[in-house]
Amino acid sequence: MFWATIVVVTAAEVTNFARQPQPYGLWPLVCLGVLTVAWLAMPWDPIAPLPRKLALLPFIVGMLALSLLSSYNSTDIWLLLALANCTFVFGVRATVVVAACFVAFTFVDTLTYPGYTVLAASIQSLVVLVLTVFVTGLASAVTEARRRRTETQRLLGELAEAHQELRAYADQVRELSVAEERARMAREMHDSVGHYLTVIQVGLTNAERFRDKRPEQAWVEVAQAKELTREALADTRRWVRAMRPLALEGRTGSQALAELARTFDGTGIEVDFRVHGPEQPLLGDTEVVLYRVLQEGLTNVLRHANAHRAEAVLRFEGDRVSLRIGDDGDGAADLNRGFGLSSLGQRAEAAGGVLAAGNAPAGGFELRADLPVRRR
Repeated sequence: MFWATIVVVTAAEVTNFARQPQPYGLWPLVCLGVLTVAWLAMPWDPIAPLPRKLALLPFIVGMLALSLLSSYNSTDIWLLLALANCTFVFGVRATVVVAACFVAFTFVDTLTYPGYTVLAASIQSLVVLVLTVFVTGLASAVTEARRRRTETQRLLGELAEAHQELRAYADQVRELSVAEERARMAREMHDSVGHYLTVIQVGLTNAERFRDKRPEQAWVEVAQAKELTREALADTRRWVRAMRPLALEGRTGSQALAELARTFDGTGIEVDFRVHGPEQPLLGDTEVVLYRVLQEGLTNVLRHANAHRAEAVLRFEGDRVSLRIGDDGDGAADLNRGFGLSSLGQRAEAAGGVLAAGNAPAGGFELRADLPVRRR
């Protein structure tokens, strides 16, 4: 709009000057040059430096001077551009002040022309007022849209930072959960293995005392010590397997559980581990409970079930995750939970889930944990 108006008015002024000398000489062309230079310097961003913002003043002066020196009335077009720039750079309040000055100038300037009455000047001023309100409202709406976009981008940046912090906190919670679980298991391992070693020591001491007077009893004590040693070794291997970290070589979730299931290869049972449903990231305590349930379930199959095959199914359904461990063994004659399952049940409840254990209808024993994917 600006450049089209500049070209048209400049061409008209040059043509008129070529035909006959004009009363104001080359001053209209000088005003057009001032408008052009000021237009190129005028910013459209409120954060622009003040010297550039003040380029609006020579633009307004050149526009008013041209309206007095030129016979072509193009002031309204440049007025709209000046008011739009003022709204973008200085705000609506400054634009209202400038617009009021323009309306007053238009009213007075119109009265200076011969034959124009107060009514005509008022109508001309009203036209300028309507144009002023229109362009000011439009520029103000664009400014508000820019502000909201900037605010939205800032909020999105803050949300991204908060998301990164939450991820870091979640990783810390996972690490703390794993560390707490391993510390608890270390205490249980100490108590379990310590008990075995104490009983073995007592038995070997008795065997040493009986070896001359009661050799038969001494050999019984030695046999019992050997049996307890095998149990202690198996128990130690079980605890070492259980104390391996959840993130096995960078694995978490189903990958860590699958790796745990593979550690039972070569133990005499075939373990089939499967995952159903779209996998989701798990809470740290939920993952620990699932890991412990799988470890406890497969260990019980190995030690008590007299089974050849075990099946572990991890299933994701909505906001819940479940793990079922079943086998083709004899089942359990006594369904009362031992210490391990009772402890796991408490852990599952603390994580917002449930743990169920019992003989399966098709035979064998079944252990099932149902937990939330994420804590509400």
